[in-house]
Amino acid sequence: MIIVSGLSGSGKTTGLRTLEDLGYYCIDNLPITLLPALGEQLRAELPNLNKAAVGIDIRNSSRLEQFGELIDQLKASDVDCRIVFFTASRSTLLNRFNETRRKHPLADPAISTGEAISRERQLLLPISERADLTLDTSNHTIYDLRDRILALIGDQPLSTSIVIQSFGFKYGAPGDLDMIFDMRCLPNPNWHDQLRPHTGLDQPVIEFLNNEPLVQQLYNSTREFLEQWIPHYFAGGRSYLNIGIGCTGGRHRSVFIAQKLTESLSEKFNQVTIKHRELPDI
Repeated sequence: MIIVSGLSGSGKTTGLRTLEDLGYYCIDNLPITLLPALGEQLRAELPNLNKAAVGIDIRNSSRLEQFGELIDQLKASDVDCRIVFFTASRSTLLNRFNETRRKHPLADPAISTGEAISRERQLLLPISERADLTLDTSNHTIYDLRDRILALIGDQPLSTSIVIQSFGFKYGAPGDLDMIFDMRCLPNPNWHDQLRPHTGLDQPVIEFLNNEPLVQQLYNSTREFLEQWIPHYFAGGRSYLNIGIGCTGGRHRSVFIAQKLTESLSEKFNQVTIKHRELPDI
């Protein structure tokens, strides 16, 4: 069973719909006091059901403080349960509410949308603090959010997955990374007029970086670190890892290294996917 929760406007509904598309039996806005008995009830009424998803949101606000106790009771009933929490930055959520002209569930004439977002984040702490997977959707559209959910969960929701993401520090690091590797110490193709228009996926930049000893040293060190320690993260109960590879602008060095790491790690681990944040058309 997957418990889906998150801030209003962060993509929780998209997440639940994606799970439904994957064949999950989905229940939205379940009163959380029903959680402990849900496993037994589903087993009794739907004996062939092997995967379900439950949406819980701020409409349960009066009972949210009990979430930890209730989820422990659910797990004690022999239900294999994971919690996925959707979040986004304050500015992203404000923009989404402004663009859609939707009212935040907690907003009223006396509470602004910004205040409602802050209040909701605080009220949902009992869930976010217990999350097995936190998805920051600040830099995702609905479409690539669906792709990311599919990559992380897919048809084997408890299998391991790795997402490698290149990005530019000048635009801020993604908020949901487990590890960040900084490539800004490497020779920068952006300083060369003939290389600046290209990206780390283009042959001129690839050849330039392949010929730099420092690039190979840092790549090898990063690859060896990941190959050694990723199995320990998974052995400790993690089912996913989000790995960020950053450089200044996120178009040359980080893209090149992220691509090479994805190719290398794909030979040793299942479900390794890549995202180049500053190359939205790739």
